[in-house]
Amino acid sequence: MTAAADESLRRLGTDYIDLYFAHYQDDRTPIEESAAAFDALVRAGKIRAIGLSNFTADAVLEWIDTASRNGLAAPVALQPHYSLVHRQPFETEFAPLASEAGLAVLPYRALGGGFLSGKYRTEADTEDRARGAGVRPLLTPEGLRLLDTIDAIAHEHHVQAATIALAWLMHQPTVTAPLTSATSGAQLHDLLAAPAITLDDSQITRLDTAADELA
Repeated sequence: MTAAADESLRRLGTDYIDLYFAHYQDDRTPIEESAAAFDALVRAGKIRAIGLSNFTADAVLEWIDTASRNGLAAPVALQPHYSLVHRQPFETEFAPLASEAGLAVLPYRALGGGFLSGKYRTEADTEDRARGAGVRPLLTPEGLRLLDTIDAIAHEHHVQAATIALAWLMHQPTVTAPLTSATSGAQLHDLLAAPAITLDDSQITRLDTAADELA
């Protein structure tokens, strides 16, 4: 653990990391051992705060309880897979936990592998695309209706579909900031526009209803 953190510090060219994530649950290692190792990094000044990604809700709770019982640095952030096309298990299992524990939530795959940007509407659109295989299962009547709903609301705000998909996430309780990426300046512009968008209750309901059809 220490060696990995030291290597990250070397690559980043910095003395400390603000938020260091434990990525993926390691069932071979007791939570107490992992919590103690991350606490040691905090005490050494190599990291400032701890985040958890791809852990079960039970494992997150166990880490928090372990930290509380043993006076260790507790996690402050959660990085779940969450978007309009992937709402569970976050909404039922993790959102209440994050709210109660005061965890900042930073969802990854916030645009559903690019599907929510609207660039994939037919199987032909997915050919020779790195994320094509992951998007194809969403090319259903329900998935396309969700894209139509996003497009309609994007038109109402004079922005792109990706902006609305991110704005919906930012309106969700406990979500601090969605995680996504851009491959062009135009895409970056669309992503950065999301914080300025205010969705009204009717727009959120329309998005929720369309997304519910995918379940």
